[in-house]
Amino acid sequence: MIKICDLCLVIKKTEILKNINAEFKQGEIHGLIGRNGSGKTMLMKCICGFVRPTSGEITVAGKRIGKDCDFPENVGIIIETPGFIPYYSGYKNLKLLADLNKKINGEQIRETMRKVGLDPDLKRHVRKYSLGMRQRLGLAQAIMENPDILILDEPMNGLDKDGVGDMREYLLELKNQGKTIIIASHSAEDIEVLCDTVSEMDKGILTKIK
Repeated sequence: MIKICDLCLVIKKTEILKNINAEFKQGEIHGLIGRNGSGKTMLMKCICGFVRPTSGEITVAGKRIGKDCDFPENVGIIIETPGFIPYYSGYKNLKLLADLNKKINGEQIRETMRKVGLDPDLKRHVRKYSLGMRQRLGLAQAIMENPDILILDEPMNGLDKDGVGDMREYLLELKNQGKTIIIASHSAEDIEVLCDTVSEMDKGILTKIK
């Protein structure tokens, strides 16, 4: 589903990603581990088409990013802190995003919010959400259009114990539906419980360890 060949990224003469080769198969959860600044987030941004690599090639579902298409199709993304309009409710934020593609209706948005543990009828503005609620809303945004691929950077951030358990259960359910999931996490337990493959990023070099 996702293939990376000889990927390099240089920004202001600094090598951020160094000759990365990897393959992320469909129907599996792939873990990325590594310290802050190791290059995990930048690799995810390259896969999503947000950052153009200096050299190398990324193919998603048979299409080369930056050549056949600017961005991969049918991908749900959480990278860094999800951004929402602070003075709108969670539902209204998602409705605005959904209206761009017109793939889903209001009831499907509500159902997605319930799946991640949010009340779609809550009128509270997003600026008054807790960090955990924002993270749940970010996941709802990523999954609401039923993407084939999920790119998730620290999706458990800010969740309590119950929230982490719910999220793990849901990600495993999505895997069983045949989704391709890449997840970066600092939690060894998340990686152990969820991931079929594990790769470590260190100073821009990716090494498969499981």
